[in-house]
Amino acid sequence: MLKKRIIPCLDIQNGRTVKGINFIGIKDAGDPIELAKKYVCQGADELVFLDITATIEKRATLHALVSEISKEIDLPFTVGGGINSIEDAAKVIAAGADKIAINSSAIKRPELITEIAARFGSQCVVLAIDTKYVDGEWQVFINGGRTPTKLKTIDWAKTAVGLGAGEILLTSMNNDGTKKGFALDIVNTVSEAINIPVIASGGAGSMEDFKVLFNTTKATAGLAASIFHYGEIPIPELKSYLKTNQIPVRCK
Repeated sequence: MLKKRIIPCLDIQNGRTVKGINFIGIKDAGDPIELAKKYVCQGADELVFLDITATIEKRATLHALVSEISKEIDLPFTVGGGINSIEDAAKVIAAGADKIAINSSAIKRPELITEIAARFGSQCVVLAIDTKYVDGEWQVFINGGRTPTKLKTIDWAKTAVGLGAGEILLTSMNNDGTKKGFALDIVNTVSEAINIPVIASGGAGSMEDFKVLFNTTKATAGLAASIFHYGEIPIPELKSYLKTNQIPVRCK
């Protein structure tokens, strides 16, 4: 059985790590370089960097910061935010990213998924989906969760696989920052329907939340932010807990 991954997420705004609840109420959560170093020491499996206002501000990703972080870590490094073209993707990879996360840009121009996959390989393409439960169904949102689309989450995930995405980063806006647990229903629906890895994001508040996620869905990874940033759940303790509960994880 593949070992489950534990992934901290650095949401970046103005060069700082931030965190909100339900995509609003953004607060400072620390220096991204120092946090990245901490996660290397703690045994995180990967690191995700999301420049959360790049798309709204219509600017490129913070390449200098990506480069600084990449020099300090030896983990698979996923970077997203403001990547609208193959040229943007190439610059981020040149700065040190191992994978490219695309969200709004892929919905506006789906062929971007195929272009990046053709140039760098499907394993490099992470489709980030921000989803919200609205009127009885899970709907896709763009522009940092500000703008609803007409896309159903499960349909978009399937389409992305066909276009060449190698992984899905699925974030429940309803659960984000609430610490009430992952959105197990949509995580399970998506992970059952596609044949690429699914990273579940949004709602982690306890070690048990990760256990339930891995025991009840096919998600291959759990992503979280504030519980790791503020030291509420140290990653080594989480991994030890999961291992004790017969969930396969990498331990240092």
